[in-house]
Amino acid sequence: MCVGCTKPANEPIEVMTFNVRYDNPDDASNNWALRKEAAAKMINYYAPDVFGAQEVLHHQLTDLKELLPNYEALGVGRLDGKEAGEYAPVFYNKHRFNMVRYGNFALSEHPTHFGEKGWDAACERMATWVILQDIQTNKKFFFINTHLDHVGLVAQRMGAKLIQQKAVELGKGLPIIVTGDFNVTAESDAFLAMTEDGLLKDSRAVAPICYGPNWSFHAFGTVSLEERPLIDHIFVSKEFKIFSSRVIDDRTKNGTGYLSDHNPVMVKLLIR
Repeated sequence: MCVGCTKPANEPIEVMTFNVRYDNPDDASNNWALRKEAAAKMINYYAPDVFGAQEVLHHQLTDLKELLPNYEALGVGRLDGKEAGEYAPVFYNKHRFNMVRYGNFALSEHPTHFGEKGWDAACERMATWVILQDIQTNKKFFFINTHLDHVGLVAQRMGAKLIQQKAVELGKGLPIIVTGDFNVTAESDAFLAMTEDGLLKDSRAVAPICYGPNWSFHAFGTVSLEERPLIDHIFVSKEFKIFSSRVIDDRTKNGTGYLSDHNPVMVKLLIR
């Protein structure tokens, strides 16, 4: 695969969501400094055209920008709308897309105010969005990436509804892709909130081919296989045809090194 090459007109779009795990010194042998190059190599290998990442601190964003030179990165820190706290950035292949418009909002009762915990959330949460235009076809789509709260059930559901509201408001009728660590499985209220109005569908549920395991979170392999949940999702609007969905369970070359405590999830799709 060649992330730096211009793709033929109407080529399918490869989309990824990847929680990279924030740089936590307590992670010891799984620390970011020991994982970052392998994580970037995985991204360059699968070469998603656009992907959303989660738990990205500012210096991690800088690392990824350096290691992924064919991508442009967009986003802000959730604590101040600048550089403080975790980002939920969007990366896109600058050889395939042009950015039309981009922005960020908080997942709270006050979307323009960063640094506030919304509803019953344990943490400040946010989303980053962008309108991208395919250089070859001129087709546009609205892409939004997020990280829902891991505790607050109200915050999860209300965050999901706010994301849809903003997608309609900002996307102005464009096809929609939503990526993220939603911290919920398909049986949850927040997951159902993403699909109940018919605006979006779970890409993995409708994909004719699914690769990889049926889970994404493993906490660096400490969660038993039977208890690992699929909490990283990609939702799309009806304008997209889905070809396949993949949960990527790759390791470093010796087979023991984890890229993150989450597996990336990737889908191949096409604007009809």
